[in-house]
Amino acid sequence: MKQFLDKDFVLQSDTAKHLFHDYAEALPIIDYHCHLSAQDIYEDRRFESLGDVWFGGKQVDGSYAGDHYKWRLMRSNGMTEDMVTGRGDELARFKGFAETLSLAIGNPMYHWCHLELKKYFGIDEPLTPDNAEEIWNKCNDKLNNDPGMTVRGLIRQSNVAYIGTTDDPTDDLEWHKKIAADESIEFMVRPSFRPDKAVAINKAGFADYIGHLSHCVGKDALNSTSEVIDALKERIEYFASCGCVASDHGLDYVPFRTGTMEQADAAFKKAMAGEPVSVEEAEIYQTLVLTALAKEYHKHGIVMEIHYSCLRNSNERTFRTLGPDTGYDMIAQNMCGAQLTAFLSNLDKTDELPRTVIFSLNPADNEQIGTMLGCFQSPDVPGKIQQGPAWWFNDSKSGMEEQMKSLANLGILGNFIGMLTDSRSFLSYTRHDYFRRIMCNLIGGWVEAGEYPNDETALKRIVEGISYYNAKRYFNL
Repeated sequence: MKQFLDKDFVLQSDTAKHLFHDYAEALPIIDYHCHLSAQDIYEDRRFESLGDVWFGGKQVDGSYAGDHYKWRLMRSNGMTEDMVTGRGDELARFKGFAETLSLAIGNPMYHWCHLELKKYFGIDEPLTPDNAEEIWNKCNDKLNNDPGMTVRGLIRQSNVAYIGTTDDPTDDLEWHKKIAADESIEFMVRPSFRPDKAVAINKAGFADYIGHLSHCVGKDALNSTSEVIDALKERIEYFASCGCVASDHGLDYVPFRTGTMEQADAAFKKAMAGEPVSVEEAEIYQTLVLTALAKEYHKHGIVMEIHYSCLRNSNERTFRTLGPDTGYDMIAQNMCGAQLTAFLSNLDKTDELPRTVIFSLNPADNEQIGTMLGCFQSPDVPGKIQQGPAWWFNDSKSGMEEQMKSLANLGILGNFIGMLTDSRSFLSYTRHDYFRRIMCNLIGGWVEAGEYPNDETALKRIVEGISYYNAKRYFNL
């Protein structure tokens, strides 16, 4: 019987062990999409307790921030919300989580949590209800007394070279500027442009946001679609001046509906007046705005990331109570492959298609995306159009394997830009280790089965590329 979480965790063959330990394990991490706080990084935050860094929860301002993967698991075991996101008895909360985790066999959280305990706290034993208090005390002792257990310390322990945060166009990027000016911070932290609120014309809060955007660019109001586009272009210029190399779009689905600027303006005026906007009207506006943004990304050499097929805030009662991003999202089924293809083709037609990374939360889209990639590649950079790694609910062992198998079947796995955390937790860098082990085990299995030659030079290039070098090249880091 194999020992749990030993140095060869997940690695099932000698070739897999060799590829991971000799090529993948020691390489730096490029975390090109996450939701971490640049302020926390600059201020080198020290967490008050394990509960603070492990779970997060309700903040002083009434919002919620933390690891909603853990929150979902706790709710699934019947824990009350005051124990999930509350700030009451933290030890009882951790004990309840230990009970929950002990039942979560087969869930990637079981692996992630134990990798976090091992990597950052030196705890090798499995977390159980019986040892939860002992582990809680050990972790808190280290958090309180080890000078390396600050935010920057955790990042350095993880060998992180680059962090791409997620930032609204109206953000002044104060903390990013301070990080860039601080010579003691040796890793890169760059903003990523996330203009979702300016695109979501048919969602609540659109008019208020456009007002905020107008003030950000020094105008009393934005009165048309073209003025919104111009304001966003101005902010892209600003982000680029602060080192931005990536944008990100979280879309329900990818729209593509041709129409005139006059039609878009009619929809815009309705939305600004608080009147309902039809799906067709919204898609005309969205298509024009997204197209203009993509062309601007191409101009500035900014990568465009597109995330879609998530049904967000599915529980109306909890959304009213807790707000967004609290663990009530799910996989959606959106048949938007044809629209996404038309969007990419329209940009390619004028040679203004930026480097693009495509993520669907629905794993049924893997093959469709894999075939889509081959339609829009170019000599600009190997793998100019990428499928993103198994995302969110798919970054389990089987989900990662299936995404990489699909990509290998339909394209060139060796050009894949690899893993990201998409996380709000500073402990989540162990997911890169998890991904690299799974990737090396998959490739090692093919070699052991005689499906790929034991060519040291080629294997080294593939494994090191997926782990680090492909993303470094792709994002021009």
